[in-house]
Amino acid sequence: MKGGISSSGGGEGEESVSLDLLKTKMEDFAKERNWEPFHTPRNLLLAMIGEVGELSEIFQWKGEVAKGLPDWKEEEKVHLGEELSDILLYLVRLSDICGVDLGKAALRKIELNAIKYPVSPCNSYSSNNYKENGNNGAES
Repeated sequence: MKGGISSSGGGEGEESVSLDLLKTKMEDFAKERNWEPFHTPRNLLLAMIGEVGELSEIFQWKGEVAKGLPDWKEEEKVHLGEELSDILLYLVRLSDICGVDLGKAALRKIELNAIKYPVSPCNSYSSNNYKENGNNGAES
């Protein structure tokens, strides 16, 4: 893609990256290459699924991984960032092509999940409760 985008790492002077900025960059990227006829919902979805497979390969033989990836080499973290970015960019492009405001849809989904999974009085669950209810903290 033309032009760099600073990631939002919380550092001073770094610009925050919005979904709108990514949407515009992806639209321009496709237009410059005359790829728009190929960016159908089905094609974008299948391409994104392929990228999810590539992301899965990174974790395939790692076992459980500690938060922050302290045992990973820098090159592995860079590769992970590239695959996560591929997925994000396809998702942003897919939502744009489908006419879905991804940011608003995500916020709405968080609100729906908050209703569906209210905070418990003790504010925590035992691992047994998660297993019994089939809830692993990820909502589909």
